[in-house]
Amino acid sequence: MTDSTSAPATVRFARLPRAGLLLGLSAARVACIAAAAAVLIPSLFMAGPTGLGLTTPLWAGALALAFVRYQGRPLIESLPTAAHFLVRRASGQTRFRVRPGRPRPAGTLALPGDAAALRFLIDEESGTAMVHDPHAQTLTATALIRHPAYVLLSADEQARRVHGWSRALAHLASTGTGARVQILEISQPDAGHGIQGWWESHRTSPSTSWEACQYEELIRTVVTAAATHRTLAALSLDLRKASPQIRQSGRGLRGAAAFLRQEMASFETSLRAADLKADQWLRETELAATLRTAYEPGYDAAVHNAPKLVGAGPVAVDEHWDHIRHDTGFSAVLWISEWPRVAAPPSFLHALIFQAGIRKTLSLTLQPVPTEQALRDIRKAKVDYITEAAQKARIGVIADLSDSIEHADVLDRESALIAGHADIRFTGLITVTAPTRPELEAAVAETARAAVQSGCETKRLNGQHARAFTAAALPLARRIFR
Repeated sequence: MTDSTSAPATVRFARLPRAGLLLGLSAARVACIAAAAAVLIPSLFMAGPTGLGLTTPLWAGALALAFVRYQGRPLIESLPTAAHFLVRRASGQTRFRVRPGRPRPAGTLALPGDAAALRFLIDEESGTAMVHDPHAQTLTATALIRHPAYVLLSADEQARRVHGWSRALAHLASTGTGARVQILEISQPDAGHGIQGWWESHRTSPSTSWEACQYEELIRTVVTAAATHRTLAALSLDLRKASPQIRQSGRGLRGAAAFLRQEMASFETSLRAADLKADQWLRETELAATLRTAYEPGYDAAVHNAPKLVGAGPVAVDEHWDHIRHDTGFSAVLWISEWPRVAAPPSFLHALIFQAGIRKTLSLTLQPVPTEQALRDIRKAKVDYITEAAQKARIGVIADLSDSIEHADVLDRESALIAGHADIRFTGLITVTAPTRPELEAAVAETARAAVQSGCETKRLNGQHARAFTAAALPLARRIFR
């Protein structure tokens, strides 16, 4: 008798590349060590112990910058972020207030920071609200995604959907237009009014019956952990790489919008293979409500008047080193620095996404890499690893197991590319929002623990929360890491 059941699909993520300029050290750390040696050696030979003592602050400070770590990173690598934050704070760029007496130019989004230059246009044919970034030269449209249950499906059905999603990403990579996709899973606590309302409108048995009592007891048990989930997908088009196709559709933003409509239709078709449905492409009111809800957690689009994109931004924003305060909430952004290092099922983020009682947004930005560029990157990585291994062998440094694992990950990427798969650069960000600062710190700690249960490691993006919030909480498919 043969077993007809198939093994569940698993996935393993490659480690972040650790290769540096010399022996795994980055160029900045090597420069600090060289500066310390340039001060230490001459002072020791010229003035002996006296010169060594007099120059101790110089060479010891350089070595501290190279080897002392702050939140997992050497000080020299955290110094640019800290300096940039202090400069922005001194110049008043960490504080944003709406000025009603000075209205913004028509067609621009009232967002703070480097997102202030974003503009929007309404597609005449589809009515979709498209966001144009004149600096990054991108045009973005956002769709509301409907998807059936996944965890309770059979292993074969799960594998089919995962394969369909991978083919959708491979299609984006094959177009050569530099399209980027951002997936947002928005989760916010719910008082359970939806569950209770459904029961009140659908129940047929009297409230005194045994079945009704048991069901109402179940509702009272689960309503405390109830949450509302909403999935959005932002499709961003690189106007530079897609310029030939845009010229065929018409010049300027009108031609870009026409070509983006074609990409939207193609994206919808590819999603169907994974049983995903683009329920609607957000119009102005839907996109404005999404932006407004991110800055004002208590905002309810059903109660307030239909918002406009001109006034969908925040009223006030204060950026601090480890969090950002906006309108009626406090937020912190976590970067998923490590993904599961062992084989994990495709639903490994279940514990993080369905964490109860915390308002958060999980953002996955996926950037397909063209095959030619991916192969060049792999060749360079292979040369770097071989060169570093030769350097360590020459000076007698024992090679770490992590070096061989990273080299094997590069070879696996090359094998996947040759087999016809797409190479994807992805970034995971988690935005945690709470009404008060103490509640925010508690929610961040709970979210970090849930990430560990999912096999991930997170780091707080200190010193860059304003930009990180725009990239992680808003469906604009913006990049934070250049």
